[in-house]
Amino acid sequence: MPSRNIDRWLVLAGIIVLLDQVSKWLILAWLQPGDVIYVAPFFNWVLTFNPGAAFSFLSDAGGWQRWFFTALALGISAWIVSVLPHHSGEFRLSLALTLILGGALGNVIDRLRFGAVIDFVQWHVAGFYWPAFNIADSAICIGALLMAWDQFAAKPAEQNPARCVRGR
Repeated sequence: MPSRNIDRWLVLAGIIVLLDQVSKWLILAWLQPGDVIYVAPFFNWVLTFNPGAAFSFLSDAGGWQRWFFTALALGISAWIVSVLPHHSGEFRLSLALTLILGGALGNVIDRLRFGAVIDFVQWHVAGFYWPAFNIADSAICIGALLMAWDQFAAKPAEQNPARCVRGR
């Protein structure tokens, strides 16, 4: 039976929130909106405020999206905390859920404080620019990829009844 103790996962989510907020605090102290600091041929530091979701989805929706995305992130966070005890012994899935939890809460803090999410990492190549993002966004994306990997990865037959062959 898997362990129901999720303390280590909640601590990791807290560390993600802390790293995200400290990085944003440093960027706010260092840059003004619109500033661009060249770091490498593929990477800049910038300061942008994104009132929408990923890729600035709904960024010009008039303000209601702030509360919608805040409520959505808090709802998903509550769901993660409720299901994590049932999967705390499954490392990859628990890590995925924890990364999503920490990232969601990091961005919720921004929405509540500023009405928008602070983004500051900008990647580009050959004149094509990826939308700016932050540590919370990175944690959410990595968590989503891990969750997908976990769902498609082979599991032992006793955990996946579809793989069991009866009579053998």
